[in-house]
Amino acid sequence: MTTIVEKPLAPGTPNETGGPFRAALALALFESRRLLTRIPVLLAFAVYVGWTVWRAGRAWGDYPALQDADRATQDAPMLVGLAVLVSVNQAALRSRRHGTERHFAVLLLPQWCRTVAHALSVVAAALVTAVCVAGQFGREALRPGAIGQGSVGELLVGPLTVLLLGLAGLLMAGLVRSVLAAPLLVVFGLFLFAFWGTSDDASRWLLPAVGEFTSNTLPSDLMGRPAGWHALYLAGLALLLGLVAVLVAGGRKPAVLAGTAGALAMTLVGAMAQSGGDSAQLVAARERATVHPEQLQSCVRRDGSTYCAFPEWGPRVADWAAVVDRVRSLAGGAAHEQDVVVRQRVEARYGLSGDGALLPLERPHEVTVGTQWGGNRVPEFSAAVAGVLIAGDEKAATSICDARIVPLMWLAVGWESDPLDALRRVRLDDSITGSAMVLQPTDGLSMTVAQTEVLRALLDLPRGEAGTRVKDRWRELTAPKITAARAAELLDLPEPDGDDKCS
Repeated sequence: MTTIVEKPLAPGTPNETGGPFRAALALALFESRRLLTRIPVLLAFAVYVGWTVWRAGRAWGDYPALQDADRATQDAPMLVGLAVLVSVNQAALRSRRHGTERHFAVLLLPQWCRTVAHALSVVAAALVTAVCVAGQFGREALRPGAIGQGSVGELLVGPLTVLLLGLAGLLMAGLVRSVLAAPLLVVFGLFLFAFWGTSDDASRWLLPAVGEFTSNTLPSDLMGRPAGWHALYLAGLALLLGLVAVLVAGGRKPAVLAGTAGALAMTLVGAMAQSGGDSAQLVAARERATVHPEQLQSCVRRDGSTYCAFPEWGPRVADWAAVVDRVRSLAGGAAHEQDVVVRQRVEARYGLSGDGALLPLERPHEVTVGTQWGGNRVPEFSAAVAGVLIAGDEKAATSICDARIVPLMWLAVGWESDPLDALRRVRLDDSITGSAMVLQPTDGLSMTVAQTEVLRALLDLPRGEAGTRVKDRWRELTAPKITAARAAELLDLPEPDGDDKCS
């Protein structure tokens, strides 16, 4: 009888079925499924989806600018990334925590291959995040009122953040064999983001997600954010952390060493390129868009009025024209037929780092409209149109300190389906009683207590009756220095009790 004795394969030796590589892939599939079904990760994705759906239902999301919508996809993935960091760290320490590390020594799969499998599970989480980001941005892009264009570099930040944080947790498992290290790293990262993320210098681009503390919306060619270089930096840094984790686990193969060098080069190139600041050409373009917007805009005429907008905002013209028509329909005298010029304006000289105020125009019958639309921006623009129809120009309208504000605000909110709600949204303190500032695209208006009382009484009337009273007394109501008491008398309304002095 002949006995055949097979020599055992050394760990890491490939065989005809694929050796450790096939085993690593199988383990990666298992770890991916396990990672994506862990409670912290499931909760993080649930919060992400819930937050996205909630924000999509807000009024200011009905008219998105896609150059802002792409950045809006970057915050929620941070939460997912932190959950993945902790979960991957715990998965990588599972065998040590359960005392089964010695059993892996007799298996075909060496430790560095197991580390590769955990790294691939992080890639799976990043891909799921990419699907969520695509859905979030796609929903905004498909809205009928969407304008502008997004940046691929900005959209990559969310998935790359998850990848970076997950691989950081994996590396931490190789360096510190304690389950407490990952939570401490999360706390440190949150403090770092809270303090470092508020700076406005180039170093903030070393963080995964770089927000802008402004509500300003700029044309997409004036954004000036190094999104592409930042995506390269994040990709290089994530790859570097993953490969270093493999090296720490014993995978000192030539391909891993070469990949580590390449990832380090990617990280350095991206970090240096993203810190270059604004170019001279960009600064000049922003100055031109702010000071001489007419040189960059195209104009169209609708019902006698002219609407001038930056190229990306062409679809907004119909919305602006609808508001102008409704405001004019409530006006009396010559204002009922007065044509206006609607000029889109933006303060772009400070980029996205500041909200510079727009000065009122002094050209006759020219109205400012901003780069945002929807929500409160609609009654604000409506108030600006009404002010120009009554005072003749924006500068004169912002100087009104008499009861002409009553017919002005009637034109601004009287056509709305819920005038009182529109009045609340256009006032600085969200009130419908007392004195308040009325917001506009440029300087605001001032309403006294008495003027608010007269307007409220006018809005309480049936719309047709109120409109008839305003038109019948238009000349007297729009005369300079008219008092609130006189306006109430002309409109056959109760005399106001409140103060009628401008603040």
